[in-house]
Amino acid sequence: MKIKRVLLIIIALLVIMIGFTLTNPFLISSKQPAPALTSVVLDEEAAVEHFSKALTYKTVSYQERKKFDLQEFNQFITFLKNSYPAVHEKLELELINDYGLVYKWTGTNPEEKPIGLTSHYDVVPILSGTEKNWEMDPFSGTVKDGLIWGRGTLDDKIGVIGIMEAAEYLLNEGFAPSRDMYFMFGFDEEIGGELGAKAIAETLKQRGIQFDFVLDEGGAIVENMVPGVDQPVGVVGISEKGSATATLSIKGSGGHSSQPKDRTNIGRIASAISKLEETQFDGELRGPGNDLFEFVAPEMSFGMKYVFANKFLFKPIIEKILLQEPATAALIRTTIAPTIFQAGEQYNALPEEASAIINLRIMPGDSLEDVEAFIVETIDDEGITVTLEGSEASNVSSTDGPQFKSIQQAARNVYEDAIIAPYLMFAGSDAKHYDSISDNTYRFLPVQITSEDLNRMHGTNEHISISNYLNAIKFYIEIMKETNK
Repeated sequence: MKIKRVLLIIIALLVIMIGFTLTNPFLISSKQPAPALTSVVLDEEAAVEHFSKALTYKTVSYQERKKFDLQEFNQFITFLKNSYPAVHEKLELELINDYGLVYKWTGTNPEEKPIGLTSHYDVVPILSGTEKNWEMDPFSGTVKDGLIWGRGTLDDKIGVIGIMEAAEYLLNEGFAPSRDMYFMFGFDEEIGGELGAKAIAETLKQRGIQFDFVLDEGGAIVENMVPGVDQPVGVVGISEKGSATATLSIKGSGGHSSQPKDRTNIGRIASAISKLEETQFDGELRGPGNDLFEFVAPEMSFGMKYVFANKFLFKPIIEKILLQEPATAALIRTTIAPTIFQAGEQYNALPEEASAIINLRIMPGDSLEDVEAFIVETIDDEGITVTLEGSEASNVSSTDGPQFKSIQQAARNVYEDAIIAPYLMFAGSDAKHYDSISDNTYRFLPVQITSEDLNRMHGTNEHISISNYLNAIKFYIEIMKETNK
C-alpha cells in the first residue's frame, strides 16, 4: 500500500513537472521591437562612387609603423573633406596624432549625454603571394555585377563611409540632433589602436567627455547562425573577450640525443600543453553567451524553445552540446590555443631550452590572475616558468536600457526579418579603448553576411554587395535618428 502511494506521488510530481515545463515556452515573449521600416531614399550612384573611391587608398597598417605609407592616409583624409562638404562645414573636425579623426556634431541639448560612432580606415596588408588569387585588384574599388570589391569593404572602411554618408544625408535633410554626436575614426586598429582610438579616448577623457554609448564594428547579421531559428540573427557585441599570451619555458641540460633523460625539455613542454588541452577551462552558459539565447529563444521552433525555456533543467546538456564545436565553445569558456613552439637546432642534440606560446581569449568574469593560476596548477611542473601578459575582458554593457534597444530598433528598421541579439565578441576591436569613457560599448557591423564573407574579412577577395553597403548607410541614419528623439 505504501509503495503504491509513493508511486502515485511520483507520478503526480512528474505530471506537474511536465505541465510546468510545457507551459514555460509559452511564457517567454519576444524581445524584438516592431520594425518601423526606413523611408530613407539615397543617391545610390553617388554613395557607391564614394565607397569605391575610398577603397583605392592603400591605408595599410603594418606591425612596423615605419612601413605605413602616410601619404595614402593624408590622401584619404583629403578625400573625405572633398566628398562630404556638409559634414566638414557643420561639424568640428580634430586630428589626433595627425591621422585619428574626431568629428563633433553639436546637439541642441547639452544636458543629454553624447553618443559615439566609431570605425577605422586602416586595413590589413594583402598576404604576400596571394595577390594573384584576387578576382579583382584589392585596391581597385571595382564595382561589378552588384558587388563592390576591395580591402576594407567589410573591415572597416564601410563603417567610416557609412557614417559619413549618413551624416551628410541628415545634414542635407536639415536634421539637428538633440545630443552631441561624435564620429571617431582610428587609423591603426589592425595593430591595436594605440595611436588612434586609444589616444582619442585619452584625449576625450581629459576633457571630461562621458558617452551614453559608443558603437563600433563587431557582430553582423548572419543566416543559419542559431539552430531552431529560421530568420537571420544580428549579433551585437556587448563585451569582448580579453586576450593574453602565456609563455611556458624551461631551461636545463642538453646533451647528445643518444643518451636522453626520461623527461626532456621538449617532452616536458609538450606534456604541459597536452595537460592544458585535455583539462580546458570550465564551460558555463553565463553572461553575454546566456544573453544571446535569452533573446533568440522566443523566436525558436517549439522543440528548441522548450529546451531554452527550461534551462534550469537542461543547462548541463546545453553546455555539453555547445562545447562540441569551437565556435560555440568559445562562447562559454576561456579558450586555450598553442600557437608557437620553439626548441632545438640540430637533430642529434637535446635542446637546453624549450618554450611554447599560448594565446588565450578570456571570458568576462575570468581574470588574468585566474588564468595564470589555472595554467600553473594544471601543468604541475615546477621546472616550467609561466609568464602571462595581456588584457582583461571588456566591461559587459546593458541589454535592457534604451542604448541597446535603439540599436535593435535601428537594425530592425532596415532588416525587418532579422532577430537582433547580444553576444560575446571573440576578436578585439577599438571599442575596448572607449570603455573608460562610455557607460556602454557595443560592437555591430550593420550588414547581412554569410560565413564565407566572414572568412574574407582579412582574406582574399574581400567584397560586399551594393545592397548591403546601402543598408549600412541606412542603419547609421536610423541610429542617429533613434538616439535623438
